[in-house]
Amino acid sequence: QVQLVESGGGLVQPGGSLRLSCAASGIMFSFYRMGWYRQAPGQQRELVAVMTNSGRTNYGDSVKGRFTVSRGNAKNTMDLQMNNLKPEDTAVYYCAAGGSGSWSYWGQGTQVTVSS
Repeated sequence: QVQLVESGGGLVQPGGSLRLSCAASGIMFSFYRMGWYRQAPGQQRELVAVMTNSGRTNYGDSVKGRFTVSRGNAKNTMDLQMNNLKPEDTAVYYCAAGGSGSWSYWGQGTQVTVSS
């Protein structure tokens, strides 16, 4: 059974930092492209960051320069370091795993709230 479990969300003040983690099980993690998406209330799910199995990265325009994605294939984990957080970063953040064309698996999400 495939599981993607996100952790690390919470409440943070503007300008603060959070580190999200995604723990994967049931898949050959090193073979998969991994990604972070987010969805705010009333909005569509949007790309945050993607890391291929070869280590290439891609970021959504709104987070470039502030967020950094990394993965640890030995531990089947992917992290998202989020710095200089803004209120507009408030959303549920989801972990995804997939091949080159689509996302096959999704986590349940973790809430990130940026507010003073």
